[in-house]
Amino acid sequence: MKQFDKILKFELKNYFTNKVFVGITLFMVLAIVVVMFFPQIRQVFGTNDNAGTPDVPGSESGETVDPESRPTMLLVSDREENEGLLKEAFTAAFPEYHVVLSDDSAEDIKDQITSGKVECAFVMKSLTSYTYFVDNLSMHDSNTAIADTVLQNVYRMSIMIGSGMTPEQAQEALSVQIQHETEKLGKDQIQNFFYTYIMIFALYMVILLYGQMVATNVATEKSSRAMELLITSAKPVSMMFGKVLASCIAGLTQLVAIFGSALLCYNLNKEHWAGNLVISSIFNMPVDLFVYMLVFFILGFLIYAFMYGAIGSTASKLEDINTSVMPITMLFVIAFLVVVFSMSSGKVDTILMKVCSFIPFTSPMAMFTRLAMSTVPFYEVVISIAILVGSVVGVGVVAAKIYRVGVLLYGTTPKIGSILKAIKKA
Repeated sequence: MKQFDKILKFELKNYFTNKVFVGITLFMVLAIVVVMFFPQIRQVFGTNDNAGTPDVPGSESGETVDPESRPTMLLVSDREENEGLLKEAFTAAFPEYHVVLSDDSAEDIKDQITSGKVECAFVMKSLTSYTYFVDNLSMHDSNTAIADTVLQNVYRMSIMIGSGMTPEQAQEALSVQIQHETEKLGKDQIQNFFYTYIMIFALYMVILLYGQMVATNVATEKSSRAMELLITSAKPVSMMFGKVLASCIAGLTQLVAIFGSALLCYNLNKEHWAGNLVISSIFNMPVDLFVYMLVFFILGFLIYAFMYGAIGSTASKLEDINTSVMPITMLFVIAFLVVVFSMSSGKVDTILMKVCSFIPFTSPMAMFTRLAMSTVPFYEVVISIAILVGSVVGVGVVAAKIYRVGVLLYGTTPKIGSILKAIKKA
């Protein structure tokens, strides 16, 4: 136990005195603070919700906006009796435009648009057909989609009036509001999607970053002849568990600093983010789900870190690390893609996801995703965690044996058969 404590403290000291580690952590915390205080920063510099829109006469608070100060939209009716109906409908549907009835020819309308006098124009061929004129068609231009909906209502109203209904009765029939309520008996996938994705992505980044770091540190130490003395005087289990747990604590400390500062800044600016459903859902994670997140996060990190450490000890040169750990990285990337595709489709209870929930290399992400976005029986969660805990211990012990053998092998990369024989003897 003393050996483990010394190794753990030594490895933690290396992490917390590393300038790159500290610098990245401080940079991320500062970036989070700036983002969470952005609404107040924007107010300080005098930016309001209308920023980016041109100032127009009469746009100050409490004053009526002059319709002619807005962009002009020309509307050419197909028939004179439809002009009033079309003008009223288009004016209501396009409040950001000054809708003007016109009887100009198509060529005159084109000239007015290209000269900048008019923003756009709708030339009606009938109530179900029109031509839309615009100079530069923006990729965000939704005028035709709005016009299609408007003309559907106008056409229906015209049919109703022709059948004997008054315009008021037709308008009432078209503008009826449908009310509904949704009672959730399970999980709200839309609400839970954001923090589930953030947890999965954070686990993905931490495992790849710190797993690679563990493998690199082991390979670097292997190049020192002092390792021969150290490996014969200290138990390999203590060394492997000390290194991996130190990287886990360092990673958790970094995440706590980043997400803790985000939570603190969110609470200080809660009223400014009240209307943002994405931000609100991220910081309103249920306590039980947060506990599950920590459990699966720590266990998932440990099992991969042990494998990275074991593979790193077998690398003959530091340059071979990326090639050596490629199978582990590919396994983890595949698990990540399976979970992300299931989340995107909204189907997190497929056979594949259920199987992945009990495989220790995929369960940290798969089971947490099912817990967050679906209803999972408690016994399945217990079985998944039990398998994962047993696998972490088993992989850790095997990784320690590989570590003891691997760090003493120099020159060519040892073969799997020779490693297995050496482990058996150990």
